[in-house]
Amino acid sequence: MFSFFPVAFWQTGVPSSGTDLAHDQLFLWIALSIGVVGLLAAFFFARSVLGSDTGSPEMRRISDAIRQGAEAFMKRQYSTIALIALGLAVVLYIGYRLSPLTAPFANKVVISFLIGATCSALSGQTGMWVSIRANIRTAAAARTSLGKALQLALHGGAVTGLVVVGLSLIGIGLLFLAFGGLHDPRQAPYQLVGFGFGASLVALFAQLGGGIYTKAADVGADLVGKVEAGIPEDDPRNPAVIADLVGDNVGDCAGRGADIFESTAAENVGAMILGAALYPVFGLKGILFPLIVQAINIVASILGVSVVRSGEDEDPMHALNRGYYVTTLLALAGFAAAIYFMLGARWWLLGSGICGIATSFLFVRITEYYTETRFRPVRNIALASTTGPATNIIQGLAVGMETPAIPVIVICAALLLSYYFGVRGLADVTTINAYAKGIYGTAIATMGMLSSAAYILAMDTFGPITDNAGGIIEMSEQPESVREKTDKLDAAGNTTKALTKGYAIGSASLAAFLLFSAYLATIHDIVAQRVTASGGVMPPTWTFSNVNLASVPVFAGALLGAMLTYLFSSLAIKAVGRAAQTVIEDVHAQFRDNPGIMQGTAHPDYGRCVRIVTTAALKEMVLPGILAVGMPLAVGLIFRYFGAEYNPTNFTNHPMIDGHPVNLSGAEAVAALLMVGTISGILLAMLMNNGGGAWDNAKKYIETGAHGGKRSEAHKAAVVGDTVGDPFKDTAGPSLHVLIKLLATVTLVLAPLFL
Repeated sequence: MFSFFPVAFWQTGVPSSGTDLAHDQLFLWIALSIGVVGLLAAFFFARSVLGSDTGSPEMRRISDAIRQGAEAFMKRQYSTIALIALGLAVVLYIGYRLSPLTAPFANKVVISFLIGATCSALSGQTGMWVSIRANIRTAAAARTSLGKALQLALHGGAVTGLVVVGLSLIGIGLLFLAFGGLHDPRQAPYQLVGFGFGASLVALFAQLGGGIYTKAADVGADLVGKVEAGIPEDDPRNPAVIADLVGDNVGDCAGRGADIFESTAAENVGAMILGAALYPVFGLKGILFPLIVQAINIVASILGVSVVRSGEDEDPMHALNRGYYVTTLLALAGFAAAIYFMLGARWWLLGSGICGIATSFLFVRITEYYTETRFRPVRNIALASTTGPATNIIQGLAVGMETPAIPVIVICAALLLSYYFGVRGLADVTTINAYAKGIYGTAIATMGMLSSAAYILAMDTFGPITDNAGGIIEMSEQPESVREKTDKLDAAGNTTKALTKGYAIGSASLAAFLLFSAYLATIHDIVAQRVTASGGVMPPTWTFSNVNLASVPVFAGALLGAMLTYLFSSLAIKAVGRAAQTVIEDVHAQFRDNPGIMQGTAHPDYGRCVRIVTTAALKEMVLPGILAVGMPLAVGLIFRYFGAEYNPTNFTNHPMIDGHPVNLSGAEAVAALLMVGTISGILLAMLMNNGGGAWDNAKKYIETGAHGGKRSEAHKAAVVGDTVGDPFKDTAGPSLHVLIKLLATVTLVLAPLFL
């Protein structure tokens, strides 16, 4: 029977028998039940938000315009994504049907792919549906209470977080059941890789489309409104302001929701595959362990959100951080309990989980240091703004290039320590080799990092809700005292959005390494089965765990992987630039054709800007998305068919069929593309996320009165720098998170086609 992961690759002994499946199956039902609890909690949070006051008629008019624009964009965007997904499903099915070894699994892979895509789309849509209704409630609450407004915004964000993690948990759990997981637990996880691929595909297009939309509108609104016309950010006279507020939702709510959904899906599937390979040690409990960790995530996040309270004079970030600390501590306690009951109280493995939790915490704090106004990097950019836009941009780029250093050290330490703890935790197991033990430790670290994902995503969605609330307050001309409250919430929201991006890239780094190991092992398994089926020679000591950089296909694949991340980022940034130009031209035209707009005697046509940005964003997202999916496939197939002459000349330890060496050039080139693309993508994403965030907050720091305050020359320079950083931090950077994981899932799913 074909499997996507090699038992032989990990295991040197004979699988044990006598595992009490009936008892262990209870953990699956616990996980599924808590997944349902998460969805119910999301429903109750949503009901509490929707039952709140909706403010004045003028506030509702603005909120309705945001809602209608967001819903129209999402409908068109997901219709486009659905067509792309269906086309790719057909290609995937045909590719699997062509080989007799993969043909029996074609239906299951395609079904899991479509379900993963559907769940990802549903999670993004559901979260945004609530967020575009929470903004008006948050704005209305801010008229009387900062604490109440904070709670409403966080509860609205919690809907996204809980739906994302709950749907991921339920989707994978039900597919595991449907694919015979309770009867053949060792094979079922291998057939779930399509779920992660579907989630990755939707996440890429959702993040790309939403990112292009939000930044095109933002750049257009800022350059014409703030720099040229000298009007405030959310001034109702700006025709692009509604499109800008719509963009906050489609980019930061739906896009980031799909991003984190993809992380949890890929991590769950990858870790379940490793659990299947370690079945002789842990039995079914080892396979179900990732699902229980996500269940713990849901419970801890519900409690973390519930304890958040804020006084009227308290910094909202302090209240949000308290909830994060509570969530983290509860997740750690739950993780320890899961280790005790499911993994035989192997406390070294808990050390691996702590590595992941600590990595999550450190990434949040490092991102805060580089993007918060009270720290050196942002203040240096603000100071550089006093001498013009050029020095602002130079300083911002320098800060962006500095930012990967400490996070990379953290990632390296997490991988090395978790690998070591994995080896120590399974030291008494003689049927598993050391490499498998260490890789399982890194998998547990990845689970640990994602053990607070629902709360982190709630904080992320908190950002666009409070941003929209501030816009509604300003556009409806509420008193300055109310705007001060929403400004505090908006400042906290900007920080939480930046923190979530750091968290997302950290989780992508660990998950990508896990899936890279899965890809190497998958290739080994396919080769072994094909050689055996053909009566060839399979050297017992041969593995595909090492890829030779001196090989020409490998070096070429590595170069192409690095190039992909830069070309992808270029396409995303240029897409923002082109779409922003159309917005700027429309705003200029409206100001020119209707002088009453600037005089306050006429209303601009907000809907026209919304329609322009929608069309531009959907058009521009297709090419980068196709490039991301098509590059690994093209590299693998080209070297598969034209790379035989690059096989090694020494065949003493090489698989042979009919006296000829198995051509591994395609698989090796894709392995190099995946690993080097991941490394360059991580570094580039950190540069753009943190550099863009620092530019943004340097502008906001000046707006507090520093260096001349609003409308000063320093402020104008900072607006230009922020405009440069906008597509960095909200389009190309977040899309690279998704690209990294998409490369891992697409290569894992398409691995049979590369040989």
